[in-house]
This record gives sequence, structure tokens and C-alpha cells, in this order.
Amino acid sequence: MMGLMVSEETTRMTTSPTEQQTPAATAASGEGGAHPEPRTAATRTWATRLVVVGIVLSALNLRPAITSLGALLEEVRDGLGMSGSVAGLLTSVPPLCFAVFGVMAPRLARRFGPAAVVCAGMAAITAGLLIRPYAGNTIAFLAASALALMGIAVSNVLMPVIVKRWFPDRVGSMTGLYSMALALGTSTAAAVTVPLTGALGDSWKSGLAVWAALAAVAVPPWLPLLRDRGAAPAAEQPAARTEEPAAEPAAHTARSARQDTARPRTEREEQAPALRITRSRTAWALAVFFGLQATAAYITMGWMAQIFRDAGVAAGTAGLLLAVTMVMGVPLAFVIPRVATRLPHQGPIVLVLGVCGLAGYAGLYLAPAGGAWAWAVLLGVSNCAFPLALTMVGMRARTGAGVAQLSAFAQSTGYLISIPGPLLVGVLYQSSGGWGLPIALMTALMIPQMLVGWVAGRNRTVEDETAR
Repeated sequence: MMGLMVSEETTRMTTSPTEQQTPAATAASGEGGAHPEPRTAATRTWATRLVVVGIVLSALNLRPAITSLGALLEEVRDGLGMSGSVAGLLTSVPPLCFAVFGVMAPRLARRFGPAAVVCAGMAAITAGLLIRPYAGNTIAFLAASALALMGIAVSNVLMPVIVKRWFPDRVGSMTGLYSMALALGTSTAAAVTVPLTGALGDSWKSGLAVWAALAAVAVPPWLPLLRDRGAAPAAEQPAARTEEPAAEPAAHTARSARQDTARPRTEREEQAPALRITRSRTAWALAVFFGLQATAAYITMGWMAQIFRDAGVAAGTAGLLLAVTMVMGVPLAFVIPRVATRLPHQGPIVLVLGVCGLAGYAGLYLAPAGGAWAWAVLLGVSNCAFPLALTMVGMRARTGAGVAQLSAFAQSTGYLISIPGPLLVGVLYQSSGGWGLPIALMTALMIPQMLVGWVAGRNRTVEDETAR
């Protein structure tokens, strides 16, 4: 599958000998065009393959920092002396960091290039995961977690941008690919953290620190791409490249791509004004949808294993149940974006996912241990609202610049919305001494998620709405 997508991208982006010497081509090869290096077909093939590898490895590291902690939350609470409310605060740190640092991603990408920012993000994840288990107290643990989450935040925002830039007519396929890798990393961390901890001498510190190795592997693929400022999600990306219909003949697509690559950028493209994204109803609907699905996801990742453990399920089995919830995203994260890009309205998918979530919460309330595997599957299906939201980010904007702004706005605003959810669950759990009220809260939040998701799924673009 990767080879097919690489081949398609190479066909579209190959330049002829006469086109290699144009200003746009030479400027994209070197920083500021100081050392022109014409971009040949072989160079472009090599770069595209690196991007695919980098996307997959980076996506694998976007959730283990969270789900590995969820699997060992009880041990971490005991080791650091946390109360239930403080543990709720800990599960609210990821969306807080995603909101605060995610908004910085487009500006950093314009300044340094998205490849450099994602590379730095992977390095930050590595450092944070290595430091936090040995920090010694709750505050230091939170600070090291924030470092890792900062790297995750900027990478979260820039993944749709990189996909839109490098694979403009394969948004569904590539979004599915990295969503599938993200789900695989999420579920793997949930499933194996407890067994790994046992194999490492029952030390929760070692069980958390081991995930730094996976993050370190994701750094090298981006290093050769650090000078490629041409991938920045700025207005210089020609709109025609993102507007090519996927169904048009390959020859026409390749010809259009060559013309876009060859022609010099105009002053208008260089200085295109930013969209007034807050004027778009679709952008707001997508941001709220993103926030509510993130609320459900982080409550699930942070607390679901504890719900099962309190119902009498063994710690290892509870981790496996969390892994089942996360692993549902592996196949569905590839299928749902492909289906979504073929529909004029993504609202029906939103409703199906929401109904699965409501059924899963009802099961957790009525028989958490008796039907545990069924509830884990249903909640896993519901959590696939995340790849659907990412797909809609790519579909609701027409240009690369629009995708960058919409991605930053939807994710940063959405993660701000999601901050109180996990914290409130911890407070309700501690004050009530059970899971009835927290589960009622989760159920209540699913209704508005379905409503705003329906609005966000309409066939609109933020460029059209903000131009009115």
C-alpha cells in the first residue's frame, strides 16, 4: 500500500529537465535557494518515501505516553501519593498541552518547515518519556509529561498539513494510514505496558520509560528533510494542487503538478492573508466536535482500565480491555477516512459512532465486568471519531494554508474544550465513591458530540464561509 502511494506521488511530482531550473524548484531544494539542487525524479521518490516512513513512525508515538500511563495509573498514584482529584488533573494534562502548544504549530512550521518541527516533536517525546518516571515527585512528573505532550501536540496539528502537501489527492488514504498507525501505537502501549512492567522487575518507572525507545526511532526519518521548507503549510502552496479532483486522469494530474512546481510563486501567493477562521460555522462545529470526541477519548484512555479494575477485573486483563478499545481503531482508522471522502456528508458516520458510544457507556454502567469485552469493542468503535475528525479537517478546507489554519484552530480549541472532562471524572469518582456519576457524564456529552458532528460533516469549506 505504501509503495502504491509513493508511486502515485512520484508520478505527479516528477519534473522535466527544463523545469528543474525554475526558481520554485530550486528554492524548494535549498534554504532560501542559496545552494540550488534541482529536484530529480529519484530525489522526489526518495523524499516521498521518507515522508511516508516518518508519518507512520511519528503516528505510532502520538498516544503511548498517555495509554501507558492509563494502564499503570493506580501504581503511579500509589508511588507518587496522588489523590483521585490529582490523578484526574494528570489525565487532563494531555488536552491542556495539546491546546496550548498545538496553536503554535503553524507558525513554527512556517518558520522552520513542518519536517523540522515534527522532528523536534519526536525528540521532545523521547526526552519527556525518559525523564518523567524518575522525576521523583508529582510536579516534576507533570512537567516531564508536558514536555512529551508538547511534542505530541505540534505533531498532531502538522500531520494533516503534511498529508495535504505531499498527498493532495490521497488525503483519505494517507489520513487512514497514519490514523491506523496511531491506533496501533495506542493499543500496543495499553496492551503490553503491564506485562513489560512485570518483565522489568515490577517497576512502574521502567514500564513507562521503555516507550522512549519507540519515540527515538521516529527522529531519524525526518533529519534528511529538515531543509525542505517547501513543505511548509503557508500560503505559498498553490491552491490548484489541493483542488485537483482525485478522479481525473493521472496524466492530467501529473501535468498540473509539474506546472505548479515549475512556475514562480506570485507576490499574491507569498503574501496571501490568513483566513478569519472564527467566522466559519463549519470551523466552530468541527472544533467542538473535535473537543467532545477528545473528551471521550481521554476519559477512556485515562480511566477505563480503572473502571474495569474496580469492577473486579485483574490488572492485566483491564489493560488488555483498554488495548481492545484502542486496537479497534487500527482497521477502522483506515476504512472510515476512505469512506468519508466518498460521501458528500459525513454526518451519518458521526451518528453511527455516537450510537456505539452510548451503547458502550450503558454496558459499563449496567454490567462492567460481565460484558467487558463487548463494551470495550463498542467504545473502540466510538473512539474512531478521531480519524473522522482529522479527515474532515482535510476536507473542509480547499488550500494547504486553509488546512493549516483549520487544523490548528479545531485541535487547539477542541483540546481546550476537552480539558475539564477527565478532571471532572476524577472529582466525581472521588466524591461519589463509584462510577455511576462519571459514566452519566460521559453519556451526556455524547449527545452534543453527535449534533455538532452532523453540522461539521456538511459539504462546506472554510474559505467559502469566511469570504462571505
